[in-house]
Amino acid sequence: MSFGKRARRMDDALPVSYRETSRSERGAGLALVPDIGTAADPLADLRRKAPAPVERAPDPETRRMRDQLRAALFETIDIAKLSLMPRAQAEGELKSVITEIVAIRALRLSGAEQAELARALCDELLGFGPIEPLLARDDIGDIMVNGAGDVFIDVGGRVQKTAVRFESDNQLQTICQRLAARSGRRVDQSSPICDARLADGSRVSIVLPPLSTVGPVLTIRKFRQDRLRLRDLVDYGSISAEGARLLAVIAASRCNVLVSGGTGSGKTTLLNALSSFIDPSERIITCEDVAELSLRQPHVVGLETRPPNIEGAGEIGMTQLVRTCLRMRPERIIVGEVRGGEAFDLLQAMNTGHDGSMGTLHANTPRDALNRLIALVYQSGTSLPVPFIRTLVSGAVDVVVQTQRLRDGSRRVTHVTEVLHIEGDTLVTQDLLLYVQDGEDENGCITGHFEGTGIRKPRLRDKARGFGLDEKLDAVMESLNG
Repeated sequence: MSFGKRARRMDDALPVSYRETSRSERGAGLALVPDIGTAADPLADLRRKAPAPVERAPDPETRRMRDQLRAALFETIDIAKLSLMPRAQAEGELKSVITEIVAIRALRLSGAEQAELARALCDELLGFGPIEPLLARDDIGDIMVNGAGDVFIDVGGRVQKTAVRFESDNQLQTICQRLAARSGRRVDQSSPICDARLADGSRVSIVLPPLSTVGPVLTIRKFRQDRLRLRDLVDYGSISAEGARLLAVIAASRCNVLVSGGTGSGKTTLLNALSSFIDPSERIITCEDVAELSLRQPHVVGLETRPPNIEGAGEIGMTQLVRTCLRMRPERIIVGEVRGGEAFDLLQAMNTGHDGSMGTLHANTPRDALNRLIALVYQSGTSLPVPFIRTLVSGAVDVVVQTQRLRDGSRRVTHVTEVLHIEGDTLVTQDLLLYVQDGEDENGCITGHFEGTGIRKPRLRDKARGFGLDEKLDAVMESLNG
């Protein structure tokens, strides 16, 4: 397909959610996201309000009856066989047996108390114990368990302690092992660190004693079931409407993009949003330590690393995944997080015909991101001199998008930076979009605005022209700097 035909079909190829406006309403501008300006932060009210109530630890009498029921259950049913049943069927079996035990032992429990005990025991034996109700809450971003007695949650960017607790470190460790096993991973004394994921894509990190001095430590980064789009990021105030249009052009023009930011700054969320503008006809291969990306294109192949087995063999690392995917005819390669020797292979792919590849990287600024990428390649064991690596990075990376989690818990795209060329030993870049902080409001929420930097003809215009998007890019830049 010629570039011109491909460009004319781009709007038809985009997901339906980005074709809700008519072509006449779009005009010459890239109306892939609504022109609603910089919206107020909808999470501000959530950060100001008191936390929603969370489940409290059971009182001693309830705990005593739960212990009796648990002991009787282990004598009555086969927990191993029960775990193989579908969750709904297993819960029904458990509740039926619990009702019989309560009647036989003449435990004085009301119907509500019996139902609550049955639910708690189902959560413990089949689910994730006391934190099961927290996993069901949509307003919680992170769950942090620091030993049996300390459970913290992140709501609207603010961390708060809950009254939820585990009965013992042994119970918590059992839950951790169950979480790991469901992802095909293991965590025990011989392998006390584990990264895993839940069925919904939520990220799980586990550290066991003796590495942890407070008991088993469990951290769960929850992911929304409805993946955020660029339109949603505009609604949340993470980026302006003009900035979202700029990112849409960048992704649709097959620019090589590096999304940089700190932990919890929204890198993966932004990468998912950018992937929505990839042409559905393209073959995409993703490489991740723990599968988190959720791409909606019809031709996506996901690859995931594998830890060593109990004998210490069989490990498949990120570098091997990236090298393997180069033999799988990818049109775009997306690396969930660049953190090691795979940086060299990714740069080679970007420089040898795999335009439009993307990845995330931990760094505080676009300049730091490029320097860290150079350092990762240098440390990968190659014998290449640093000046050549710098040239490799300059030719491979087109745009660095910087995300940041501000001190009030909000997330912002703070830079959209273009990589130009090398002058001497310096990589020359130019910012196309910046987020400028203005101060704080009376509630302690950070206020700011997005602004252009006066660049009206960025270098990426050459790539945009190849896809018939140069006029749309000109309109976006004119609006940014108008």
